[in-house]
Amino acid sequence: MAQPALDSFRSFDQALAAAVTTAGPSVVHVARGRGGGTGIVWADDLVLSSSFHTPDRTQIGVVGAGGEGADLDRRDAEVIGRDPGTDVALLRVAGGGLAPARLRELDGLGVGNLALALGRPGRTARASLRAIGVLGPEVRTHWGGRLERYVESDRQIPRGFAGGPLIDAEGAVIGMNTRTLLRGCDLAVPAVTLRRVVAELQAHGGVRRGYLGVGAYPAQLPAALAQLAGRAAGSDTGALVASLDDGGPAAAAGVLVGDILIELGGAPITGPDALRRALHDRPGEALKLALLRGGVRQEVDVTIGSKS
Repeated sequence: MAQPALDSFRSFDQALAAAVTTAGPSVVHVARGRGGGTGIVWADDLVLSSSFHTPDRTQIGVVGAGGEGADLDRRDAEVIGRDPGTDVALLRVAGGGLAPARLRELDGLGVGNLALALGRPGRTARASLRAIGVLGPEVRTHWGGRLERYVESDRQIPRGFAGGPLIDAEGAVIGMNTRTLLRGCDLAVPAVTLRRVVAELQAHGGVRRGYLGVGAYPAQLPAALAQLAGRAAGSDTGALVASLDDGGPAAAAGVLVGDILIELGGAPITGPDALRRALHDRPGEALKLALLRGGVRQEVDVTIGSKS
């Protein structure tokens, strides 16, 4: 290897090692049954980890006075909030004094940029080199969560790395690694989403989502009703109300079993999934709910409730 190329390789090599050294104190061990997982220090006494894997009460292993490679400082920790929709658990750690991670936004990050997944499934920090494989727009998860951006690295994260950080070449956290949100996809929940979710978990113990208080099924609309609903061919479906929660927002607004919901706050309702999406970020909002009843289109005013 020519000397300039060797020098460049050595510089790159040292930069990656320095990034791990920078981020390492903010990467903690999370005890999970017989195994171990990883968490990210968020604040002096707060740690993030994977909600799917983390028990309500556990122990956190923190880099102690002996530094990397020495025995970890073991602390009791308790989950104070969870959001299965983004796979985030927020833990309060006894004793405080933790080293918060430095976060970075996605500005300037592109597909092909190198990154490191970090884990601490045991005593020492571990690193896995990867590239940013996919950067996409906002996405909803199967569990009802919202990721402001879709971030996927180019290969599966190792066992025990879930809940740990994906970092850039300067040791800043791009996001939290997760394996459970979308089948077959190892994602990083981006920093912008983590900030929003942590604020909700601290305030409410969960992420509040819009609640209407109905049980619904998909309903095919006959041509005449589809015309009333203002639907084009191919989108001539609605959400048939099959049950109502006593005292729920829909019942309070006068919705009846057998109504077909077709629009909420201007968003078309083409079935139960579309209804959930329309409700998702609107707890507390007063909206117009359009429905079909007895072959007639009606509108009612409804105030969306909230559930964590």
